[in-house]
Order: sequence, then structure tokens, then C-alpha cells
Amino acid sequence: MSSLFSKLTTTEMAEDKDVSTFKLDMPDRRTRRASKLKSTLENSNFAKFFLLLATMLGTSMVIGDGVLTPCISVLSAVGGVKAAAPSVMTEDRIVWLSVAILILLFVFQRFGTEKVGYTFAPILCMWFVLITGIGIYNFVTIDITIFRALNPMYIVAYFQRNGKDAWVSLGGVVMCITGAEALFADVGHFTVRSVQISMCCVTYPALILAYLGQGAFLTKHSDEVADTFYKSLPKSIYWPMFGVAVLAAIIASQALISGTFAIIQQSLALGCFPRVKIMHTSKKHHGQIYIPEINTLLMLACVLVTLAFRTTEKLSNAYGIAVVFVMVLTSCFLVLVMIMIWKTHILLIIAYVLVIGSVELVYLSAVLYKFDQGGYLPLAFAMFLLFIMYVWNYVYRKKYHFELKNKISPEKVKETVDETNSYHRLPGLAIFYSELVHGIPPIFKHYVENVPALHSVLVFASVKSLPISKVPLEERFLFRRVKPYDLYVFRCVVRYGCLTKNLSPWSKLKKKFGLLIIRRQKIKYF
Repeated sequence: MSSLFSKLTTTEMAEDKDVSTFKLDMPDRRTRRASKLKSTLENSNFAKFFLLLATMLGTSMVIGDGVLTPCISVLSAVGGVKAAAPSVMTEDRIVWLSVAILILLFVFQRFGTEKVGYTFAPILCMWFVLITGIGIYNFVTIDITIFRALNPMYIVAYFQRNGKDAWVSLGGVVMCITGAEALFADVGHFTVRSVQISMCCVTYPALILAYLGQGAFLTKHSDEVADTFYKSLPKSIYWPMFGVAVLAAIIASQALISGTFAIIQQSLALGCFPRVKIMHTSKKHHGQIYIPEINTLLMLACVLVTLAFRTTEKLSNAYGIAVVFVMVLTSCFLVLVMIMIWKTHILLIIAYVLVIGSVELVYLSAVLYKFDQGGYLPLAFAMFLLFIMYVWNYVYRKKYHFELKNKISPEKVKETVDETNSYHRLPGLAIFYSELVHGIPPIFKHYVENVPALHSVLVFASVKSLPISKVPLEERFLFRRVKPYDLYVFRCVVRYGCLTKNLSPWSKLKKKFGLLIIRRQKIKYF
């Protein structure tokens, strides 16, 4: 899909078509369907711009999710103090304590995802063990028959009995499945198999047992529904569990923060986000990055949202809309992936749309019911980010086409270099960055007019992202020598994929030209 966006921002190079992870398929019906849909999307300007806007909207909603998740997770966990000491911990103190924890969380991001993960992993294991044990304790001591709640027929009976109220309550039920919309962030940091094992063998069973235990507790204490988790704890482990719950809330926030960094990096590669500094924090694992500017902005946004909403009830309405919107948009794009990439059977695609799509639309309609009760926040935030991203992408494309239209010909380069010979050539290498992959950018003429001296070797470099996972090292750098050859002017295109380990394209570019510089030192400088 990113190849469609690259047609809006940069021109394709003939060499790029040779770098691909696809293999030749037999022209069966699924392949023809995928090829036809791909051609239709690529030949339709409306389809390309619609997908671009939809992707920007989804990106904006994920960033909004990255703001709301730390707020509601930390605020709900810290709120457990009020259940134990209501006279000491007022609402104001809970809010300010949450703000302090949020600030520490974002300060800790600078150490990188790998170190943060090693620090939080034992805590997360302890959290799942404790909630599993508490759940088993509650339904064993209170009501073992609570396992009947796993029967899906009770869902039908619940809607028959409550009608509209049951539909509205789905806005709260969606809080039980939050986090699933951010699994893509974990896939970017770990293998698919590790995520599948952890979800199916650890996370899902632990949550099911924890919710069954809370359900058993509510059968005897229906008036404690507001603070079910903390009220269902044995008093002897209340405070240790409170500490683990706060740390688990911080870990939940960490996943969305890392996901925000990852999706901004992808948007930046496609020219859909303002330039920010990206720091790779791990040499072993792909996708583990840290963006200082975004981290600071997220911290400020989380603090402001926490101070403004103050309670989890108001935040949950906004959080639910952000979560379900991301799920719906992800499912829509997944259908395109199933058709164009996986070449899934059409019946399975239809079944996926009918089952998963209908469930997500029902949840979306339920959370939109409380739009005026705080649900407007993620949509307003997404519209603001969408405006910034679209304007940036529009100006990015306009700038590129201007440079393409006004690029300097090789004859003009020779004339410009000859004019500088009346002054002097400096020994060494000069690298000029440009978005152009062909030709010399017009900024070169402006540079020469203001700085009447040139280095002995001139390199016009461009960094380009390709819509594949990784570009082989031998194909990562393309070099062309601009005629006439005695000018020592080169064009270089640095190409990288979505999961490349290349931490610094410029450092490798300098190494590539190291031999050239050594050879050039034997030539008389002007």
C-alpha cells in the first residue's frame, strides 16, 4: 500500500523495480484479482488520495490513542488508593499523583524500548500471575458456577432482556478489549510467533480468569461495581497488588507510546509527517526507536488531558472511540491486504467482513452514542493531526515537483563548476541532500552563487524508502557519475526498507566514498 503513496510523493526509479520480496505467481484467479485491484487503485487519483487520507486518519487516531492510554491507565490504577483511604486521597491528589507518574514514564522513554522492556517484563509476568490467582480465588470461594458466563447464549439473552441499554453498555464493554488495536506495535518489535504465544497462552487465559473472578464477586456484592477490581482483592495483598497495578498501567502505556513512535517513523518515510529526530535504541531488534520531540509533545498532551478530564468515567468515553476507530480502519486496510498481498479466498474475505466487520461497527455505534460526553476529544485531536499531515504532504509534493521541473542539466553543472575554478576548489567531500532521485537540484546554483568555492568531490544524495521489509546491502546504494567525468560530481540514492537495520545511512555513505576520497587525494587540487 505504501507503493501507492510513493507515487504521490516521489517518482519511481527503474532500479527500484528490481528490489522486491515478491516471487512470480502463476496467473490464477486470485492473482488476477489482486493485479486488477492493484492496477485500479494505482490508476485512480481519487482512490490514491482517499487511501492517503484514510491512512492519515488512522495514524492520527493511533497517536490520539497514545495520548489517552497513559492517562486512563495510570489514573484508573492510582484511583485504587481512594478505595482504601477515601479520607486521605482526594480527587485532586489522585490527579496530581497520576501526572507525576506520567512525567516519570515519558522521562524513562529516552533509555529505549529494549531496556524498558527488560525492566518491565518481570513486573508484567507478576501482574498476570496475580490477576489469575485472584480470579481463581474469587470464583472458588464465592461462586464456581460463574464459568457458565462463557456460554455465548447469555449474550443473546442479555440483549433480549435489556434492549437499548445493552447496546449502550457496549461502550463500556469495549474497555475489556483495549490494547488489541496496538498489537501492530508489538509485531514491529518482536516476532509474530512470540506475540501469538504470549496472547493465546498467557494474556487471554489470565484475563478470562480475572474477569470470571470479578463476575463471581459481583454476584454477592452488586453494589461494588464501581471499584470491582480493588474491592475483590483479599485485604492482605491489597497494597502489593496496588503497586503492581500501577506498574502494569505504566507498561500498558509504554506499548502505545512505542507504537506511536513506530507509526510516525513510517509516516515520515512516506513524506506524510514533519521531520523529527529519530534515534534507534537497539542494534539487535528492528523498529525500536525513540523520538524526543514526539515524546515531549505526548507528555504535555497526557498531562493536559489528565488535568482536564480528572476522572476515568469521562476519559473512557474518549478512549473507547479512539480504540474502536483504529480497529475499524485496521480491518478495512486488512481486507486490501488479504486481496492484494495474501490472495485469500474470496469466501474467507466475505466471512471476515461479515463477522469481524459487523461486530466492530456495532461497537463503533455504541461508543459514538457518548460523543458529547468526552468522545469528541480523539476525533478533534485526529482532525488536527490530519490537517498537519495533509498540509505537510501537499507542500512536500509541491516542493518535489518544483525541484523536478527546475533541476539543473549536466551542461549547467559544468558551466557552474568551471566558473568556480576562477576561485578555488576545496579538498575533500561535499554532500548535498535532495529529494530528487534524478538530476541536480536547483539549490546547487544558489549555493554556488553565495559560496564561490566547491569541494573536489561533490555528491548529491537522496534517501528513499521502498515498500519492502529490507533492502539487501549490495542494493542499498546507487551511484551515478555526472558527465563530464573530470568534474567528480556524483549522484547517490540511499534506499532502505521498512525494517532495515541501517541506523545511519549517512555514515555508510561516507564509508562508501572513503576509497574515492583516498584516490582523489592523489589528484592536484585547483
